Amino acid sequence: MKRYSRSFRSLWAGEIVSEFGGAAGAIVNGLLLYELTGSREWMGVLWLVYFIPSLVLQGISAPFLNHVIKGKMLQRIQLIRAGAYLLPLAGFWIGSDAGIIMGLVILQCLLGLLQPIFASLSFSLLPEICSEDELADANALLDGSLRLMSFLAPGAASLLLLIAPMQWIHAVSAVLFFVSFLALFRIKQASTQKTVLWTKKFWWAEMKEGYLSFFSYPQLLRMTMLSSTVQFAVGATLVLSIPFIRGELGGETWEYAIFNGAFPVGYVLGMLLLTKLPKTPATMYIGLIGGGFSFLLLSFVHSVPLAWMCEWIGGILFPLFNAQSAAIFQREAPRERLAQLCAVRLLFFRLSMPFGILLASLPFLSFTIRQFYIGIGALIVLPGLFYFIAVLKPKNTLKPDKPRG
Repeated sequence: MKRYSRSFRSLWAGEIVSEFGGAAGAIVNGLLLYELTGSREWMGVLWLVYFIPSLVLQGISAPFLNHVIKGKMLQRIQLIRAGAYLLPLAGFWIGSDAGIIMGLVILQCLLGLLQPIFASLSFSLLPEICSEDELADANALLDGSLRLMSFLAPGAASLLLLIAPMQWIHAVSAVLFFVSFLALFRIKQASTQKTVLWTKKFWWAEMKEGYLSFFSYPQLLRMTMLSSTVQFAVGATLVLSIPFIRGELGGETWEYAIFNGAFPVGYVLGMLLLTKLPKTPATMYIGLIGGGFSFLLLSFVHSVPLAWMCEWIGGILFPLFNAQSAAIFQREAPRERLAQLCAVRLLFFRLSMPFGILLASLPFLSFTIRQFYIGIGALIVLPGLFYFIAVLKPKNTLKPDKPRG
């Protein structure tokens, strides 16, 4: 960590603290709402008010992101999130179940609106606070740390629930987001952009320009499409993993828990492995191909320990692709439009995962779970093999793309 700038260390600290607080809070949000309502419909509402506004804002916010000071906006978002986690507590203080439910709904809506902005800005900030040579390792460190926090937070929240009332977890999350707000104060940007006058015409013209610009860079589009296939696979496995372990393999609940944790543990190890490997296109595509093969292998295993191994191997290999493809995007995107293009990139990711969930859930598709795993793996492996062979050709050096036209 010492080799990174103080600004990166501040961003890293702010992100992992908020990830822990958000993951812990998300566990309690669902538990609390179900305890109050006992309704699956209300659980659906809770996620709809998160995803629908989030996807809408993700699609139209790109022009706005070009004209903010990233560090300051990240701080404001964390402060708003900290305050939002106090809303359900306000319902407890006034003794109203309706107030608690309304607080949870508003909280989820605010979290859904703010998450895509935060993710796009933090991603586009990295090239300003890290050197180009550090970008792949910095992306791997951030991504791996966040996955580790999302793995640790549910267990920590469960332990806290043994000694404290459920509602106080929201207070803990609020405090953690405030700590993240304080950590982000240490970010120093080279950019001193000022916001511009906002008009509807300007917004619409900028949004069209952002999307057209994104599609004019073939390498940025390629990296985004390949990463989107991985997000699609992750979404599908959210549906498939429980019936696969509990039904297909006859595993116990604790065996599913280990299966669920094997990927993030492997991801942290993959992050460490990446720091020792050369950052080349061949290494990047090996990570993509190997990660895809981990899905293919799941279709052939007949024991839970082997399934654990497949998930663990996939976790180790995918960071080799994810971190380097993110670094390529950050280096090659025009700096003046980086935040905007990052928002478009994230929109593809956020659409791919629910599409995977939907496809794996459709009752009229007669594919077995093992056939789904074969299809998911092939979707990742085949493009990976194509581009891996392409980068081995002497004439292909993966130079930065020039925009078409």
